[in-house]
Amino acid sequence: MLTHLDSQGRANMVDVTAKAVTAREAVAEARVRMLPETLQMIQQGGHPKGDVFAVARIAGIQAAKKTHELIPLCHPLLLTSIRLDLQPEGDDCVRIEARCKLAGQTGVEMEALTAASVAALTIYDMCKAVDKGMVIEGVRLLEKLGGKSGHWQVPA
Repeated sequence: MLTHLDSQGRANMVDVTAKAVTAREAVAEARVRMLPETLQMIQQGGHPKGDVFAVARIAGIQAAKKTHELIPLCHPLLLTSIRLDLQPEGDDCVRIEARCKLAGQTGVEMEALTAASVAALTIYDMCKAVDKGMVIEGVRLLEKLGGKSGHWQVPA
């Protein structure tokens, strides 16, 4: 059953009033593929706009906090932790991992996915002048903890 639809098939925000407050956490990832020269420029700090990873990290944090403004049926959440890790992967890729936590009545999967996505978009935005062929790929949930459904992790 799709929880964002009422009995008549109309979109609605899920009522979480009766749900228990529990610790909840979600981890998501995204990758940005680029020319090796672009990744080198980022790593060597030679980008004229500044520290690409620092700006992308801040963008991802801001995005997680605004998820309810971007995704119509998401609840506004009091996130207690948002962490983004950006690491080069090989010579042509940046892997972004976003981790969001809270103690609340609903999960934080959308916040983690939004953080990873917007961090990837920020890398694209900052580097598009030198590499228009970048590809954002592999945006996905890796793990969620807490709530009624408990612990879920992407199969190995």
